[in-house]
Amino acid sequence: MTLIALGINHNTASVEVREAVAFSPEQMTAALRAAVAAVGIKEVAILSTCNRTEVYADTGGGDVGHAELLQWMAEYHNTGYSALEACHYAHEGVEAARHMMKVASGLDSLVLGEPQILGQMKSAYATANDAGSLGSGLHSAFHKVFSVAKRVRSETAIGENPVSVAYAAVSLAQQIFSDLKNDTALLIGAGETIELVARHLVEQGLKHIIVANRTLTNASKLAQQFNGEAILLTDIPDHLHKADIVISSTASPLPVLGKGTVESALKKRRHKPIFMVDIAVPRDIESQVGDLADVYLYTVDDLKEVIDENMRSREQAAQIAAEIIDEGVIRYQQELNSLDAVATVKAYRSVVDELREAELAKAIKTLQAGSDPADVLNQLARNLCNKLMHTPTAQLRKASADGDFDVINTFQTLFDLDVGDPNKPAQGSEDQNSETP
Repeated sequence: MTLIALGINHNTASVEVREAVAFSPEQMTAALRAAVAAVGIKEVAILSTCNRTEVYADTGGGDVGHAELLQWMAEYHNTGYSALEACHYAHEGVEAARHMMKVASGLDSLVLGEPQILGQMKSAYATANDAGSLGSGLHSAFHKVFSVAKRVRSETAIGENPVSVAYAAVSLAQQIFSDLKNDTALLIGAGETIELVARHLVEQGLKHIIVANRTLTNASKLAQQFNGEAILLTDIPDHLHKADIVISSTASPLPVLGKGTVESALKKRRHKPIFMVDIAVPRDIESQVGDLADVYLYTVDDLKEVIDENMRSREQAAQIAAEIIDEGVIRYQQELNSLDAVATVKAYRSVVDELREAELAKAIKTLQAGSDPADVLNQLARNLCNKLMHTPTAQLRKASADGDFDVINTFQTLFDLDVGDPNKPAQGSEDQNSETP
């Protein structure tokens, strides 16, 4: 078996190229079957995300290489082969396994240590399994990859600390409100960052979200994704008192939330604290709001310090993760070697069984002819011994003639033979040139 991993990612290809060769979930099953039919291999899996498209294959020891898979990908997406060839990468054997382990562990991601990629790789495995494009080779590789990625997650802190502004903001909220299930968040803005904030909050159990935006249509579109409530920016004073968490990210040149509005909301809340994060530049929340006793106000600069520190922590964890992956690659190679040994043992057993059956048939026939059973058994033993010895003996003589002493040493190790020093007389023998006493 030969494992292959090839593809493109955010480091090697532009977003235009990545978009051109992306596989949608709806077309994945058909694509897997098309790859099997077109390339002539039985085992294929595809991982396709916004940052990468990778094909994993087990060639079964055939002549198919990564070039054929790359050609298929280009033809399937009607994309020029030369364009893909210029920005692709390819790995074979244990290096392919190493690459898959790095991807699953988040070491090859745009955001170091991001946790989503492991789930995406598991989905790629499940989809290929359902499509019937997995065999023993890829099954074994994927399970080893998942085992290593699990160790990286459990034994290092690579995914524990936030390294995005949105995730850092939510993590700070969790430090103040240990349980977000009964809290309400007011999100000001409706862009990508606020959408990520909303997604992280919902993942952490938050139930109620209010989205405020200059355009009600955009606010409603985002709020609907999370069963939230949409309001205009001008409606914030009427709703601010409901919010335990306020996170703002707009493109407004002037603050959208002032100290007076927050003071009024605090009175309605009976001074129950409000956690606020101002991600916008220029700032959305007046700096004087941070002077209020019951407000925890953080700016994007505060988050940057958290993110930089967490990134350093992840880089340290990545060094430990690399060592875990090295161990995983060694074990994977050992498993491959053991599979080779199993195949060799099976082949040898088949040869021995064939010899045994042939000699046993002869012996039975001789017994039926009335020969002495003792003579028949002796002849059976001699014939089996001679035939089992014939091929190894011939190979040893050839190795000796060729000076290939590695074969001879391996044979001695394999059968636990102690031949001693070939230049030393055998025990009990006498030098013919010496005088007898």
